[in-house]
Amino acid sequence: MTPRETVAELDKYIVGQDAAKRAVAIAIRNRWRRQQLPPELRMDVTPKNIIMIGPTGVGKTEIARRLAQLVGAPFLKIEATKYTEVGYVGRDVESMIRDITESSIGMVKAEQRRLVETDAAARVTERLLDMLLPGSSAWEPEAAEESEGSEQESDDADSDSREQKKRSREEKERQQRTRDKMKARLEAGELEDRNVELTVETKAVPVQIFSNLGMENMDVDFQNMFDKIMPKTNQNRQVTVKDARKILMEQETEALIDRQTVTEKAVALVENHGIIFLDELDKVCGPSSSHGPDVSRQGVQRDLLPVVEGTTVNTRYGPVRTDHILFIAAGAFHLSKPSDLMPELQGRFPIRVELTDLNRADFLRILTEPKHALTKQYIELLATEGVKLTFTPDGVEALADFAFEVNRTTQNIGARRLHTILERVVEEISYEGPDLADKNVTIDAAYVRGRLAEIMEKEDLSKFIL
Repeated sequence: MTPRETVAELDKYIVGQDAAKRAVAIAIRNRWRRQQLPPELRMDVTPKNIIMIGPTGVGKTEIARRLAQLVGAPFLKIEATKYTEVGYVGRDVESMIRDITESSIGMVKAEQRRLVETDAAARVTERLLDMLLPGSSAWEPEAAEESEGSEQESDDADSDSREQKKRSREEKERQQRTRDKMKARLEAGELEDRNVELTVETKAVPVQIFSNLGMENMDVDFQNMFDKIMPKTNQNRQVTVKDARKILMEQETEALIDRQTVTEKAVALVENHGIIFLDELDKVCGPSSSHGPDVSRQGVQRDLLPVVEGTTVNTRYGPVRTDHILFIAAGAFHLSKPSDLMPELQGRFPIRVELTDLNRADFLRILTEPKHALTKQYIELLATEGVKLTFTPDGVEALADFAFEVNRTTQNIGARRLHTILERVVEEISYEGPDLADKNVTIDAAYVRGRLAEIMEKEDLSKFIL
């Protein structure tokens, strides 16, 4: 997608913040441009990481999440506050690379499943027919007995052999006709409720390791070890054809997928197209402590530096290089500023985008313009109960006014304020919805003011709304 097309898609879900949209659209386009370069030059072109600076609830996370969906790239959202300096209890920074690699493995597996779906379905059908018609495919004629003796006996033996082969062909043809008829019924869905006996392999309970120092990837190694040590047990189950098809489909799909190919593609996808959204970066930003190592701030920044700058992280699927992973950091920076970050880390985020506060006009657009706007969500939710909910233009304006006023006079939580305002307005309708006599409900300005008047009369609004 061109940058203009990317911004147009983001506009369907996110209101405003044009500077941030342009920055991420250019970053994604530069990835495509990099792939067109000669190999020797391609290795030296690194992504230009981005810092989004703005208050909570203005769309920082949503921009990154929607962007990953648009380009089909492995995406990981993680808070910087989850990490501690290596050597202390907590998650180490390199675990984010392991997490995004797991996400990529899942994406590639889903893609491979779609590719082998047709072959797997054909194999499942044959296995179901074998269960419904035991011996139909494995039937073999009895071998003719060897005979010795005179020429007459030999002629008789040849005659018997020809007769036996003829009967064998007839038997095979008869069984094939039966199998074809059963296959037609199976594909027509006439045998879905018939029971078949299925052999299922029971797996050992997964072993989980809870530790620090980057040992999150140790569990699979122990799991493989226990799988080899513990004997595998098979269990015969009586299930319907419908349920058996799901179990067999899973087995056949796994058998057809080449695990080595999945691993190679997933690692390449992460290294060249991965996007890591590092939220709450400002929480690990601040002046260095004068009382020894600052575990929660400077230590995390020091550990982040090599990962963002480019290093190799060992995962259960092999080493993964981080040189070309796109990092998008975000933070409110209301108690600190980006210049408080370590200079080396600042240099790895050359693009800084400031997101603006939401005003009344933005709230109005958020309630009406996005593809899945909040008002549309409530209309569809209550429609499941047969309630026809209608928002009038003046009612939507009243909602925007209230959200903007509460954000201005109390803590500014951005668009998240609309969730609390709207939930308060439709609370009674949601509660009474199944029992309403009149299923047509209109929410206008008077209704909104009536539901929120009590709140607006209070001085301490935060006691009643977030």
